[in-house]
Amino acid sequence: MEKPADNQFPILGTFRQRWSPRAFSEKAIEKEKLQSMLEAARWAPSARNEQPWRFIVGVKGDGTWEKIYKILVEWNRQWAGRAPVLVINIGKKFYDFKHLENDTYQYDTGQAVAMMVTEAVNQELIGHQMGGFSASKARELFEIPDDYQPISISAFGYYGDPDQLPEDMRKSEFEERKRRPLNDTVFSSKFGESSNLFL
Repeated sequence: MEKPADNQFPILGTFRQRWSPRAFSEKAIEKEKLQSMLEAARWAPSARNEQPWRFIVGVKGDGTWEKIYKILVEWNRQWAGRAPVLVINIGKKFYDFKHLENDTYQYDTGQAVAMMVTEAVNQELIGHQMGGFSASKARELFEIPDDYQPISISAFGYYGDPDQLPEDMRKSEFEERKRRPLNDTVFSSKFGESSNLFL
């Protein structure tokens, strides 16, 4: 199912097509598509080119997928169990350079995930981001070092049947996509003063 953005200004088709469905098919993702998604993430920008992102990839049927699924909150387990790929997105909190604290590691990791998601759309796949999981359990189950932080989990796959979702989630699959107007987001002179780009 497609829910293209009602964009006010021209943007790339992949950005128009990206949304966050929960109705996943259990069809496996081809290895080559996963490789392209992770390659896209590899080329994300980052402070000092430190590339703080790391990914733990679980493919349904392997022990990694099962462990990632177990650390999701119950709400997310209701739908994510059909997704053929689950990914833990992890950021390194310190620079390699003098082991200084990296204040932008989450920002940089988010950029890499965004590029992965965009490439997923390019590969005719869907993705859904989740903050609802136990970072402490992720750290324990996957032996993640203290200087790395589990940030989010991504589900990837092909679109499936929304009728298999609980009613409240099924309804959200068909709701109109909405965004705050740009003149409430982009400012000039001072915070809260709309830029004349959008007046």
